Amino acid sequence: MSKTIVIGSDHGGYHLKQVFIKALTDWGYTVEDEGPDCLDSCDYPLYAAKVCNKLKADDGKLGVLICGTGQGMTMTANRMGVRAALCTNEFHARMARAHNDAKCLCMGERVTGQGLALSVLKVFLESTFEGDRHQRRIDLIETVSQ
Repeated sequence: MSKTIVIGSDHGGYHLKQVFIKALTDWGYTVEDEGPDCLDSCDYPLYAAKVCNKLKADDGKLGVLICGTGQGMTMTANRMGVRAALCTNEFHARMARAHNDAKCLCMGERVTGQGLALSVLKVFLESTFEGDRHQRRIDLIETVSQ
């Protein structure tokens, strides 16, 4: 897996995004920040699309999307064909990677404290996909959603 993380937010996730960028850099990751670069009100689907397009272009990268609740970013990313998981604890993050091969972590700044959010991020990045029966189930997502 690449050590490059693509990250984006809206105004509601801007502060947590800044915390994540610092932590990711400290942990040795290269961060591609897709915006925004200020707290001005903005539309989350535009930033989710920027991150998702980069993830779709490079299957080895992981992404992080943050808004107020994480819901809008998660819905947008999944609609764009990127397996994204809204994680509110470490178990969610571990299973999203291990069983669902999630490529994008989604979080809500207004509902998750910074300490827990950093722990969730770390677990998401350190967990790996188990494959096997889980791959079969991921493949079924494509089959049943057509």
